[in-house]
Amino acid sequence: MDGVLLLNKPAGMTSHDCVSKTRRLLKTKKVGHTGTLDPDVTGVLPLCIGRATKIAEYLTAAVKTYEAEVTVGISTETEDASGEIVERESVKEGEITEQLVREALLSLTGEMEQVPPMYSAVKINGKKLYEYAREGKQIERPARIITVHELVQTSPAVYHPAEKTVSFGIRAVCSKGTYIRTLAVMIGEKLGFPAHMSKLARTGSGQFELSQCLSFEEIQEKIAEGTLNLISIGEALNHLPKWVINDTLAEKVKNGAVLEVPEQLKDLPFDAPAAVFGEHGECLAIYSRHPEKTGVIKPVKVLYLHSGSM
Repeated sequence: MDGVLLLNKPAGMTSHDCVSKTRRLLKTKKVGHTGTLDPDVTGVLPLCIGRATKIAEYLTAAVKTYEAEVTVGISTETEDASGEIVERESVKEGEITEQLVREALLSLTGEMEQVPPMYSAVKINGKKLYEYAREGKQIERPARIITVHELVQTSPAVYHPAEKTVSFGIRAVCSKGTYIRTLAVMIGEKLGFPAHMSKLARTGSGQFELSQCLSFEEIQEKIAEGTLNLISIGEALNHLPKWVINDTLAEKVKNGAVLEVPEQLKDLPFDAPAAVFGEHGECLAIYSRHPEKTGVIKPVKVLYLHSGSM
């Protein structure tokens, strides 16, 4: 079984938990995810099965889409609803207007620097930031460049008189490595208040959308019925430049040959991957320009399954 399984990740499970459960359901060890989602986050989690584990890195760089709720007036240790409250500042009714929210979101659209939160899996000196955080340590984190392609308000700003907070929905379309909970804090800063991300769902990951995803219950049902279909490796890579070759050349590709740059890939940038397909539609390998030799391309992943391989 080789391909990509689109999971609608439930709340309360880590991405690793989802991988472990999928291994048990499909009775295979070769399962990997394409980017960690926090336990409280729901939504699109592409899982690579079998030989598709080789292409996971080509699915993680995709643009992501999130639906979130921002709560203004309270900040937390983890920047989301699961953390201890670290700051509270009462918001007056009517103080945060729709116009102010729109201006804040517009100001955070585009390319910018973002510092990863302490409660994250980013590694500093070989140790994950959340491990330092649990020890009560604050570590200096280098900022990373992110791109927020779209940031819009999706629900009105609602005032909560008991807590003296305001919450509203947002949709963010952003680059790999963007922390939405940190973005929620940044929105609060623009509005002049502490803030945190109170809800989050990933609704899109590259070409994959939430409507295509299955819950664990649906996966179990389809396994029992014998109707579970995976997205093929080739289909999962259809966002890459494509080169279709004949059977004669395919034999060379299967053996990892270095080849002259074909006309179809003459505009391929350095370090950019391209998917190579056989004439019968199977994805055989991923190639890129040779880092040292001009005019040739080399394989970075050979996906062909040799006869007799398990």
